[in-house]
Amino acid sequence: MIRLVRCSLIALAAVALDVSISGTPAAFAARALPTAKATFAGGCFWCMETAFEGIPGVRSVISGYSGGPEKHPTYHDVSAGKTGHLEAVQVVYDPKRIPYTELLAIFWRNIDPTQGNGQFCDRGAQYRSAIFYGNAEERRLAAASERAAAARLRVKRPIVTRILPFAAFYPAEDYHQDYYKKNPADYHAYREGCGRDRRLRELWGAVPRTAG
Repeated sequence: MIRLVRCSLIALAAVALDVSISGTPAAFAARALPTAKATFAGGCFWCMETAFEGIPGVRSVISGYSGGPEKHPTYHDVSAGKTGHLEAVQVVYDPKRIPYTELLAIFWRNIDPTQGNGQFCDRGAQYRSAIFYGNAEERRLAAASERAAAARLRVKRPIVTRILPFAAFYPAEDYHQDYYKKNPADYHAYREGCGRDRRLRELWGAVPRTAG
């Protein structure tokens, strides 16, 4: 009898240990749904963050730099056009909740694809628009989305947004992340002064939904 009770206690302890382990953050992370990443350049990354923030299925949006050869560039150097990078955002998303094609549609509605010298009031190669594809399927979908965007565009001019292979993404400095939350007055003054929404309405017929 004593032996049976002892075995039962050992079994219960094992179950409790299993429950405890399975409830750890590491275990939850192991069971977490897979995510994917999409990288876009659309001029000012403060504004492009708000284009994707709050969209169901989007886990996070990070401001940063992509497209240039230099590793770990700084805002000072990128904004001066010294590195070859573009201001960009990287979108971490759940592909089961939102497809890559929908992210592409959101991207187009938030840029001026006809502007080759920057975006809106920001001029320079570092502010040009681009889609960075990670594989052949993303490249195909990006090209298809460009054709669809050209058909919807109200201003009939050639699209100059580039579709480029993704190489690396470097997060921008902390003060740039969620800038619209940290400095809402400055963010809105910049966006309005830059004429972004006015131009988007001309291009697409409406101002897109943004988190800011």
